[in-house]
Parts: sequence; C-alpha cells; structure tokens
Amino acid sequence: MNPLQTLRGVCTLAIAPLLTFVVSVLSLTDLLWIRRSEIKAQIFPRWWGRLLCLFAGVRVEVEGFANIDPEKTYIFAGNHTSQYDIFSFQGYFPHDFRWIAKKELFRVPVFGQAMHKVGYIPIDRSHGRQALKSLDEAARRIAAGSSVLIFPEGTRSADGSLQEFKTGAVVLAIKAGVPIVPLGFTGSYGVLPKGRFIPKSGTITIRIGKPIPTDHYKLADKQQLALDLHEAVSQLLNTGESAASS
Repeated sequence: MNPLQTLRGVCTLAIAPLLTFVVSVLSLTDLLWIRRSEIKAQIFPRWWGRLLCLFAGVRVEVEGFANIDPEKTYIFAGNHTSQYDIFSFQGYFPHDFRWIAKKELFRVPVFGQAMHKVGYIPIDRSHGRQALKSLDEAARRIAAGSSVLIFPEGTRSADGSLQEFKTGAVVLAIKAGVPIVPLGFTGSYGVLPKGRFIPKSGTITIRIGKPIPTDHYKLADKQQLALDLHEAVSQLLNTGESAASS
C-alpha cells in the first residue's frame, strides 16, 4: 500500500466512529421529529455506507438486479470476507432492506436506538427458548415485508474462500416463506481482509443470483437448502473469478 493509500485508509478508520454517531443522530431526529418515515430514513444509513466507501477509494458495482423484483420481499444471503461487504451493500444495493443484528448492538446508546427506529431486526444468538423466540419474531417481520441480508457463514472468512454455510439463514427463510437470493461479493477481501484495520482502494462487485423459492422446503430440509444456497453463491463467485482472469 502506497503512502497516499495508507493515509486515506487511516483517515477512513478515524472518521468511521464519528460518521456512525452523526448518522445515528440524524436518523433518530428524522424519525422522531421530522418526516417520521422508516423508509425515508434509510437514506441516512445508505449515505453512511457510501461515504465509508468513498473515503477509502472503493468503487462498487452491482450486477444482476434484473433477477429480483423491487416490490418483493427476500432474504439476501452472501459470502462474507470483509467489513466492506456491509458498507458496500448498505450504500449501493438498490433494494429496500433491513439488517438483522445481534441484540447486544441495540443496547449501544444512540446507535442502538437508531437501529431500532429504522426497523433493524434484533436476534438472540444464544441457545434456548429466547433464541428460538427471536428467530420466530424475525421470521414474522420478514414475512410482513422486511427484506434482510444474512451472511450464512456466520463470520468473515479468514482467507477469503467460501466457508460452509450454517443453517440459521435458511431456517429463517423457510419460516418466513420468502425466496432466498444468493449474492456473491468479490473484491472486498482485497479492500479489507479479516485481521486488518486500514482499508485500501479497490472495486467491489456484488452479483445477484436468481431467487431460490423456499415454499417447497420444510425445516427438515434445511441442510439441503443450505447446500443449494452454497452452490448458488459459489457459482456467482466463480463467475467473478472467470471475468477477472479473462
């Protein structure tokens, strides 16, 4: 990384907490006292994602939007190699959606309140009745019209390769009864891999696959659906690698 890129990355890292706080305050202000619209308030987290990409010199491309209906509800599921998967998707993905986040984040002052008000969905990652209850509530919110993004690997890949998918995402899709859309994120690992703190410039491509209907799957089929989803995401990533090498 050259000195200019390093400086740019350090500045991005330094400004990120302040930007997050400002966006949270603006979202709360808009929701509580100005427009009072959850949908319109999405412009603030959208600009949060765009600015974090802009500051780091990251360009984002989205391919395959014709595969989805802007008016339908989906669970989007993609590979996860970088925090910039989150920033790029938040800033540039052309579909109304909400995040599913661990419940602990909703306790963070200002930030947690903003997450709650803009319609993000808390989930309990522990085991037991409370976790099942939060999963059922999340499924109800999705079925009612809230599209969401999930990373089925559960955490960022340490080496950039696609890891095994956990079944939580597909269980949520089956319970909600909505199609699950495979996504392939390429380029984000090079921008900010796991274990590094300073991003560098680059291009991130988000490839949208064809929706996988879930209405013929039962909970007993969750492993098969996870395998089908994994294969669909893998194909999207292979398409990206083929395009880069040609």
